[in-house]
Amino acid sequence: MLQYDFMRNAFAAAGIVAVVAGVVGYFLVLRGQTFAGHALAHVGFTGATGAALVGIAPLWGLVAMTVAAGIGMGAIGERGLAQRDVAIGIVLALSLGFGLLFLHFYTAYATQATTLLFGNVLAVDRRTVWVLAGLGAASLALLGIISRPLLFASLQPELAEAKGVSLPLYSVLFLAIVALATAECAQIVGVLLVFALMVGPAAAAQRLCGAVAAGVVLAAALGLAEAWAGIAAAYYSDWPTSFWITALSAAAYLAAVVTERLRRPGMLGPL
Repeated sequence: MLQYDFMRNAFAAAGIVAVVAGVVGYFLVLRGQTFAGHALAHVGFTGATGAALVGIAPLWGLVAMTVAAGIGMGAIGERGLAQRDVAIGIVLALSLGFGLLFLHFYTAYATQATTLLFGNVLAVDRRTVWVLAGLGAASLALLGIISRPLLFASLQPELAEAKGVSLPLYSVLFLAIVALATAECAQIVGVLLVFALMVGPAAAAQRLCGAVAAGVVLAAALGLAEAWAGIAAAYYSDWPTSFWITALSAAAYLAAVVTERLRRPGMLGPL
């Protein structure tokens, strides 16, 4: 299957996105901000459709809208979680409404809405692969710069604040990074299925590894394996790639849960 250019592009793009999503997603799950990540994906739908309406490539509208929304969500702060979730929910609903409105005014783009919602990695061209590589490198570089204080603020926020770590600043910076990763994921699995790469591998890794460094590496490896296996399965079965990636992500998480419980037979609790 690697004799075809579109398959090589698909594997390259999915590999880049899966590694970035696994690493960023690990911190997202650790900080309990998966709902924010989910909302950013839906906000990106509005950015993509709005960009198409004015004649700009949807990817850049997706990036711009998610980064702006990520910075806004981060600025809400670490306190007042209930109010933050309400605000995110309202922004999420409003953004989807605007996305539908943009599609209404630009009906020629409506046929491509499914690609935005569910992704189409097999349609990624070489130029998009390089764009994703640039965005991925920027995301990982920024995360590497703030990783130590971000981890401190995530695990012990009160102590971190007492030591002079600015919780609002790192919240804004981190959600901006999440926004970039979300925009990349949407190119592979679509805005509705971002959880498959952003949350699934990271949640499974946290079930299996107690150490942060090992967990980050495992999350990236799981994401990469799921993305590449999903593309291969889609090629041989002719089923949608996004379906296979999400199915493998769910299977990996369930396997991690079972493994964790087998290691600790007396442990009970939700999945």
